[in-house]
Amino acid sequence: MRSKTPRAAEAPRHGRLVRLLSGAAAAVLASVLLTPAPAAAAIGATVSRETITSHDGTRLQAKVITPTGTEGPHPLLVMPSAWGTNNLLYVGAGAKLALESGYQVVTYTSRGFYDSGGEIEIAGPEDRADASAVIDWALENTDADPEKIGMAGISYGAGISLLTAAEDDRVKAVAALSGWADLEVSLLPNQTATAQSIEVLLFSGGLLGNKGETLTRVEEGYRSGDFGPALEIAPDRSAATKVDRINDNGTAVMIGHAWNDGFFPAGHLADFYEELEGPKRLMLAPGDHATRDAFGALGLPDEVWASVGDWFDHHLRGEANGVDTEDPVHVKPNNGRGGWTSHADWPSVTGSTQDLYLDRPSTSWLRWQSQGAMGAEPATGWNYGFRTGVNTAAESGTVLLSGALQQFFDVPTGVRLPLIDRYRAAVWTSEPYPNGARVAGTPEATFTVTPTTEDQSVFVYLFAVDGNGTGALVSHAPYTLRGATPGEPVTVTTELGSVVWDVPAGHRLAVVVDSRDARYQNESEIGDRVTVSSPEEEPSRITIPLA
Repeated sequence: MRSKTPRAAEAPRHGRLVRLLSGAAAAVLASVLLTPAPAAAAIGATVSRETITSHDGTRLQAKVITPTGTEGPHPLLVMPSAWGTNNLLYVGAGAKLALESGYQVVTYTSRGFYDSGGEIEIAGPEDRADASAVIDWALENTDADPEKIGMAGISYGAGISLLTAAEDDRVKAVAALSGWADLEVSLLPNQTATAQSIEVLLFSGGLLGNKGETLTRVEEGYRSGDFGPALEIAPDRSAATKVDRINDNGTAVMIGHAWNDGFFPAGHLADFYEELEGPKRLMLAPGDHATRDAFGALGLPDEVWASVGDWFDHHLRGEANGVDTEDPVHVKPNNGRGGWTSHADWPSVTGSTQDLYLDRPSTSWLRWQSQGAMGAEPATGWNYGFRTGVNTAAESGTVLLSGALQQFFDVPTGVRLPLIDRYRAAVWTSEPYPNGARVAGTPEATFTVTPTTEDQSVFVYLFAVDGNGTGALVSHAPYTLRGATPGEPVTVTTELGSVVWDVPAGHRLAVVVDSRDARYQNESEIGDRVTVSSPEEEPSRITIPLA
């Protein structure tokens, strides 16, 4: 029999904040546990607070949710907390899983956060060893089935779950929501630091946890413009580098993600998904980082968390619920009211591609509303220069806020093409799509730039606009040249963010290239210039994936 571990005598760090969060989560949990179950499902659940001693003596605080009124052994679900949160994050979802399906659930506060011991290791080896130690504890202290073990998590918890599955073959199934597969691609896409998301992570880590040596070294490097410490630790903390081990273990992996995730771009998760060889599912829908997952974690109705339950029911409980027979890739358009569509794999989301070649933007007096055409035939031999270092009306939005507005209110990151300063940007527009179109997949841009400094940033945006130039951001990508030779042309090919987007009938697509974006760390300074050109051997173009 397991005994309940008493609270430590000393007050935990951030005691007031922990008590506030505990009260809120307890209210949600109580509402779940006290709701009468149907007579045919006469099971309940108990919740206890436990202190689990990890492999190195670090004490991890956990909530253990145990089903009652049903015989064991029970399938085990282990849920590491997200960055900056504690074990209360999943109590609602955990209670539903225990009540409805008889899972033994252990949610724990990740090392270095709140009242768990240790230091923040950024999903390092100690974090993965913690997850295995929690599994060991559950097998010794609960009626958990050693042959039916799953892991689930949001964000940080998702990353730890995937990495643990690569190292601990006892983990048979994983549900990774709003996580990452490649840390370098996530934090430094195309050599451009995602400043807003990095600042949020650093601030919350310092406020709610114990940074320790690893995170301190990464932060100090970032503040001084040295990405070496972050790049050094990234491969070991990236499931993409361990996909062969996940495949060897035969782990069933479900990935749920949002199109507008400002921390971990959706496209690299789709690429990782394609590398998986075992049972797998991919769900992509409107939202920002964790905004799709938070309500379901509290136990509220949620499409993705319902799918998580189905995933574990099939792969841990052996339930014949159709998970293994339906198409595994599910996408929902990022705009409008379109529903889910299912596909055999990620490439099948795209039915065809359209190459739109960029012609030289026209110039008019003061360059007001000057723009270039986007056509079916290559247009070469031109160049167009603009000044750098000042933001234009073209922006990618604000981390967490913009994606949430898109998800809950169908309010996209907007643009007014006439307001974009043509002295500081290049603009192109396509012909109207008379019947509309569905952009579905990963757009790709190819263009040649000539920098005036060794390090220079450019940003590429794809908008859908009406006849007046008012529209919405469909996708974008940052790109930073580092160590370039000033005055020497460089041809750039880059993927934009993956998306499914419905272009209304009569609207056009527009491409904008400028030099600054508030979401990112920018290397373009005021007074510099950049020239975009289209050489004959590599015409400038954008490739549009269509459904």
